[in-house]
Amino acid sequence: MKINKILLLILSFLTIFLFSGCAYLIIGGAAAGAGSAGTYYYINRDLKTDYHASFDEVWAACEKTVADMHGVEVVPEKEIAKGIITASINDEIVKLDILYKSNNITTVVIRVGLIGNKPSSQLLHDKIADYLVKKPGDKP
Repeated sequence: MKINKILLLILSFLTIFLFSGCAYLIIGGAAAGAGSAGTYYYINRDLKTDYHASFDEVWAACEKTVADMHGVEVVPEKEIAKGIITASINDEIVKLDILYKSNNITTVVIRVGLIGNKPSSQLLHDKIADYLVKKPGDKP
């Protein structure tokens, strides 16, 4: 009888934990980390993906994207393995975090506005990807 009560108590706590959202965050975080490069993740109002290109190539593509979108008040902060480009595009603050991940894999995290804007972030990622695909001799 005592074992049944302990088991019921343990199951109750486990159920509360699973439905409280904490387990969802843990499981969701593990699933997000298990994805392959090129997959987009919208986490904490940021849209994140990995590009199969060097840090310098991705940095240049990000700069071209901001210029193409007529970004103003552009503030680039570039270091050895990471950088941030902050700009104002269409009256929205845009922040691009560029991070060296490994040889020829670079992570870009984009947030548009204070609370995030997934479609706008996706548009910026698409433009970055387009610049990375273009060859030096290609016409714009």
